[in-house]
Amino acid sequence: MPRSDHNELAKSHVRLMVGGRARDAVDETLFSFEFPVRPGALLKFLNAFDSRWNISLFNYRNHGGAYGRVRCGFETAADERAKLTEHLKRLGFPYREETANPAADFFCADR
Repeated sequence: MPRSDHNELAKSHVRLMVGGRARDAVDETLFSFEFPVRPGALLKFLNAFDSRWNISLFNYRNHGGAYGRVRCGFETAADERAKLTEHLKRLGFPYREETANPAADFFCADR
């Protein structure tokens, strides 16, 4: 596992989510987002998703900065992942896929 001081996911979110993923989550894809801290930004994000993509994990962190950090898991069948990625691009929030991040795998694995 890479050093945690070089892994933003480990530093800001995963250490708070130890205990495993949702038991019923299938084909989960994990993303990191940055939200401007302003009225309506988080609501805009949440309202942008329909039932095609179930939100299986959600963690919002803000320490009084200009941006809040969100980690979000979506149940996404392999044939829907490209559509989800296109949808995320249209939302306009900076994001990064974290599914293969070793910190997520280590801390959130069912043990």
